Amino acid sequence: MDYVSIILPFIGGLGMFIYGMQIMAQGLENAAGSKMKSLLEVLTKNKFFGVLLGAFITAVIQSSSATTVMVVGFVNAGIMNLTQAMGVIMGANIGTTVTGWLVSSVEWAKALSPANIAPVAVMIGVIVMLTGKRRSTKDISSIIVGFGILFIGITTMSDAVEPLQQSEAFCNLFVTLGHSPFLGIVAGALVTAVIQSSSASVGILQSLAAAGLVPFNAAVYIIMGQNIGTCVTAIMSSIGAKKTAKTAAVMHLLFNIIGTIIFSVVAIVFFKVINPGFGEALITQTEISTVHTIFNIGTTILLFPVSDWIIKLAKKLEREDSDDVDEGQVLLDDRMLETPSIALQSTVSEMVRMGHVVRGTMNRTRDVLITKKREEIEKIREEETIADGLCKGITEYAIKLNTLSINEKEHQEVASILQIVSDIERVSDYCENISEFAENLKDQKASFSEIAREEIQQMEDVCIDCFRYAIEALEERSKEKAMKVIEKESQADELEIALRTAHMKRLARNECSTESGIVFLDALVCLERISDHARNIAEEILTAE
Repeated sequence: MDYVSIILPFIGGLGMFIYGMQIMAQGLENAAGSKMKSLLEVLTKNKFFGVLLGAFITAVIQSSSATTVMVVGFVNAGIMNLTQAMGVIMGANIGTTVTGWLVSSVEWAKALSPANIAPVAVMIGVIVMLTGKRRSTKDISSIIVGFGILFIGITTMSDAVEPLQQSEAFCNLFVTLGHSPFLGIVAGALVTAVIQSSSASVGILQSLAAAGLVPFNAAVYIIMGQNIGTCVTAIMSSIGAKKTAKTAAVMHLLFNIIGTIIFSVVAIVFFKVINPGFGEALITQTEISTVHTIFNIGTTILLFPVSDWIIKLAKKLEREDSDDVDEGQVLLDDRMLETPSIALQSTVSEMVRMGHVVRGTMNRTRDVLITKKREEIEKIREEETIADGLCKGITEYAIKLNTLSINEKEHQEVASILQIVSDIERVSDYCENISEFAENLKDQKASFSEIAREEIQQMEDVCIDCFRYAIEALEERSKEKAMKVIEKESQADELEIALRTAHMKRLARNECSTESGIVFLDALVCLERISDHARNIAEEILTAE
């Protein structure tokens, strides 16, 4: 038998299958980006919502490995806790069954035969791609082209392995795997670990089944092994991450191992005792999809009630300690860039967190010119350094995000993030300037007059409210609060002019010292500019679609 003529077309078909899956996934992801973001926003500690989210995302990006890698990134970034992660991991196993059903549709929907539909799908997709002007149209064309290439790949693989029906050694290999559950599980795990995609691994199994090579019992054990093999990608991605992220990867592995043990016992009893003949019958592509789906949904149903124990066991194995999150650490992870729409939402969340950090600094400046406390001055400087680091990290991440395949609206959102982050950082700079003014007053042993104290705090109250409304508007995407920022900024402008005029008159009457008078005027300038930056943030929100 000429194995070269079998292996080369099979490898080519596998390449087309994986490539088609990726093209289709990219188109689906771009088309469903906003939906994925909104799902992330409603994700709570309720694991059931996590299961739904994990199933949806995996169905879209066609890879449970990619989903769990993304979960590891979320946990590492502090955006998702382990309870939420557990739900998404369980859902990911369910979502990965979608590809198998697409492939097996050639059996239960005869009209969808690859020989008929794949070339037509590719041609239609290419025509739409070349003639379409809008980004959404091109996304649809990617889905169609990817769908067609995926089917051409699976057909090429099935045709390539058909001669192996005549190979007694190859047929005996699958018989052996069927009689030895451990070998079947290991085989499935190894293949999946190598190609790092359980969807592609199931596709290979289905192509072999289409050629009439796979007994039912061997397929069951291989499918269970494939779920273990898909954990390798997440474990590799957790290398170098925080302990919590490593714990999430261990949770994924434990979940699939426990599920495999439970269903392996059931399968062994059924195939060895209850109905031995059934296991030796050849399995179809549709039956592979059915077994894959029953295994993943069944495992989720069985382990969902005890998922908290799995989390505790993973923590124990990983020896995770509850470490404090460094406020200055940028909680963004490159793993999330696998799904740009969700990475974008995470960037927005981190930008809002930076806003709250600077809002705290802004509140701290209210009394520092009066009290001139050294510890408050130092704290403001520390927080300004934190804001600088957050600005740098978010900006670099947003630039990476901008180089990915995202739609025009998302490009605009990235540009808005860059502008807003810059405005927030400038507010932090002005807060540091005010702390330096307080230090100058302390060093010169100068103080404001009673009227100057009241006036500077009046200006501070307006500007603090202005920036507070800006951050709340940013977090809530509230145009009403953005309009309040505009009102407060106008009030700050008018107040700055009035207070400057009144203070110049006091200086002329020698009612306050020159040193404190200069500080007062400089502080007014800083506060007024803070309100300007708050207005910039509000205008970004008001002009957003």
